[in-house]
Amino acid sequence: MRHVVVMIATSYPRFPGDGVGSFMEPIAKGIAARGHEVHLVAPWHPSITRGREDDGVFFHFFRYAPIAALNVFGYATGLQADTRLKGAAWAVAPAAVAAGWFKALRVAQKRRATIMHAHWVIPGGVIGAMAARRLPLVVSLHGSDVFVAERHPVIGRVARSVFARASWVTACSDDLHRRALALGAKPSSTETVPYGVDLERFAPSALARAEIRTEYGLGESPVIFSAGRLVSKKGFEVLIDAMARVRDAVPGTRLLIAGDGDLRDALTARAADLDQPVFIGNQPQDAIARFAAAADVVAVPSIHDDAGNVDGLPNFALEALATGTPVVASRVGGLPQAIEHGTNGLLVPERDVPALAGALATLLTDPSVRRTLGDAARHRVARNFSWSAVAGRIEGIYDRVRV
Repeated sequence: MRHVVVMIATSYPRFPGDGVGSFMEPIAKGIAARGHEVHLVAPWHPSITRGREDDGVFFHFFRYAPIAALNVFGYATGLQADTRLKGAAWAVAPAAVAAGWFKALRVAQKRRATIMHAHWVIPGGVIGAMAARRLPLVVSLHGSDVFVAERHPVIGRVARSVFARASWVTACSDDLHRRALALGAKPSSTETVPYGVDLERFAPSALARAEIRTEYGLGESPVIFSAGRLVSKKGFEVLIDAMARVRDAVPGTRLLIAGDGDLRDALTARAADLDQPVFIGNQPQDAIARFAAAADVVAVPSIHDDAGNVDGLPNFALEALATGTPVVASRVGGLPQAIEHGTNGLLVPERDVPALAGALATLLTDPSVRRTLGDAARHRVARNFSWSAVAGRIEGIYDRVRV
């Protein structure tokens, strides 16, 4: 059954290799690759270099702000350190939702859409519910949307109304699935659909290891790598604090963190005692793959931040597992779905500096354990987390809900 899908998102890679909303691209392209017509509706952003179409995905960007400084709707710009909505985001939200609704409605009418697929219940689900009319509405949850709905009573009521209208709801982790049910999603039409991984891009690579180590002057030093937006829920402050213990146990260990965000200055100051460059800025997806392959261990120290926000299932964790580099992660959110402690990685309690340092040092000092865990990680990701499987599951949902 062929579908014409209007896919609403508030984040999508703005240019090739962009790390913002990176999981959205393989979802959209995966559906298009299965023979369906996909029209992506998303906010305009000054950094967008996309043309009209890419690999079967047609782009429809809507404008909503009269000046560039007010383009804070989507693309991870609306939340301050991922804990609270920025004032500018509140200010432009009505105009952005209205512009998104009008664009999605017009695209659905002109293209004779058969499915409305909204990403993030807030605000994508709101736009989708308004524009869908008689179309089936699928809503996919990614983490920050559920957190905002849990913390703000009015937004929570709006999320409940979207769930009531939705024909189907997907969550990227079991943790998000449970939280969506608590917000009013229907148990009979809500399921977990984890993200996938580009197994060709994220793969073991001796060449990448040699090149990165030469380029950054790492030599044969033990290297720990991590990546993500520099916001509290990523737990980078815990990782930085753990490094003193790690370097006592394994002298000369280097830490590299890719990404940028509201906490860059605070985290840079926190890492000053490490006497080495730690933060390497935003990196394209190809570079993230090369850094992960070049490292001895990857750390994913996610936490519940002070506001209670936590990642669903960080796609970076799956990508790191696919490179065959052993991963140490916190036992929070959806991470235990992807990592079985002692089998394909190590899990530690969140915010536990001694436990994190101990796990990292253990792997750095035992190459055989690193190889065993890394090989098992790559195998499990290849078996359970391919993007083609994700597209197939979403296609099946479309088939079930189509009127």
